[in-house]
Amino acid sequence: MTRPNVILICADEWRGDCLSGAGHPYLQTPHLDELARKGSRFEHAYSATPTCVPARVALFTGQSQERHGRVGYQEGVPFDVAHPVTLQGEFRKAGYQTQAIGKMHVFPERGRIGFDDVILHDGFLHFARQQHRLNFRFFDDYVPWLRRQPGVDPEEEYFDHGVNCNSTVARPWDKAERLHPTSWAGSQAVDWLYRRDPTRPFFLYLSFHRPHPPYDPPAWAFEQYLDLPAFRRRLGNWEHHFDAVRTDGLHQAAFGTLSEAVTHRARAGYYGLMAHVDLQIMRLQEALSDFGLADDTVIAFTSDHGEMMGDHDFYRKAVGYEGSARIPFILAPAPSDAKAARQIVVDQVVELRDVMPTLLDLAGIPVPPECDGISLVPLLHGEAGVPVRDWLHGEHVYFGQSLQWVTDGHVKYLWASGWGTEELFDLDADPGELDNLADDSAHAELLALWKSRLIRDLTGREEGFIEDGRLVAGKAVTSILRHTRERLAGAEAHLPRR
Repeated sequence: MTRPNVILICADEWRGDCLSGAGHPYLQTPHLDELARKGSRFEHAYSATPTCVPARVALFTGQSQERHGRVGYQEGVPFDVAHPVTLQGEFRKAGYQTQAIGKMHVFPERGRIGFDDVILHDGFLHFARQQHRLNFRFFDDYVPWLRRQPGVDPEEEYFDHGVNCNSTVARPWDKAERLHPTSWAGSQAVDWLYRRDPTRPFFLYLSFHRPHPPYDPPAWAFEQYLDLPAFRRRLGNWEHHFDAVRTDGLHQAAFGTLSEAVTHRARAGYYGLMAHVDLQIMRLQEALSDFGLADDTVIAFTSDHGEMMGDHDFYRKAVGYEGSARIPFILAPAPSDAKAARQIVVDQVVELRDVMPTLLDLAGIPVPPECDGISLVPLLHGEAGVPVRDWLHGEHVYFGQSLQWVTDGHVKYLWASGWGTEELFDLDADPGELDNLADDSAHAELLALWKSRLIRDLTGREEGFIEDGRLVAGKAVTSILRHTRERLAGAEAHLPRR
């Protein structure tokens, strides 16, 4: 069997509704739309733990959060110790050359976790900058490259313009476009095609840091979205549930009111970064054609999580609402795959854990038993009526509690473990999640059904969220479940020496 090359593209913080081919009213993503026409677009794809670290654990391990144990954001956890079986490791064992370019967000930062090589740019990470005292060569390849470019100061870096990594402040990129981290990642990918081993198939993980903040696209990309209709704040009937953590007027707020003008500029910067990434994806596809690789290469595109961008006064991610948890997922099988269906929109609910078994399956590589994601290959081959799952359980430790949710992409139920607040949304009738139906007696039966599903998923959990078959608020929470903490108990010996 001739195995295909596989490219997995991950763009950080890309909302699931931000594709022009999915009907977005403003954003234009022509090259991603073209990729979707070559294969399948998954309408209800989610990140079950929607922040950078735990989401990438799901992507790399093919595991649910119940199995990989990372239910919140925590830096400094040795990846190889906690998660020894990985997507890239399985490709490598099958004889593939494995390469990562861009954002990894693992610890230690130089851990290869199954890749033959890593060309690294995680973006602005306070943890790494402080640990390595700004010696970028220990934790970043982009900044040392930048400082070697003609006309660039030897002290330059990505924070020269002063826009922080979780800020809503937006401005154009302050250097030449070719020096932008997005352009750099695209250039590194094309350059790597020259250096790959031509005797082996390859697995390439191309991970763009953007459109994660800072919102700093090239000027042309920023300006083309400044003239959109003005951003207008939209609230539902439930945002008061979060009043205890409201911080109005702060540019790095997770929940609070900002001026509509600030959010308007942030949105323009966000969309501009997406337009820039879209061009780099086209650049890579043309390079594959130039190298004669296009017909035998699978390309998948996804994100680790979305971005609330002012929805319901939320910014950033980590919550279970659509702007944060729903992600894009496009999978274009190799054109030489005669079984693959084209221009398919899949209605079933899928998750990042499904990427690993799907890509391995497409390459004819056995899926390891540690993986509890589901291969989507039958759907890609046009097999109608193939069930994936009835619903998806997601969660994240945030605001000092566990924010829990279950959905099938059409209905969603959310429960906050600290406060005991509930929301129920009919996503088909109310995709903006404005009308909370949880207190409406007309929807009592629907509420009971979805609450029972969350109860089923949480029964037996170490936190004790369930007592006598009921949800119980106020329990202590942790970002790492016990079985993963136990695996990490002896991890001190694996830590790098400083």
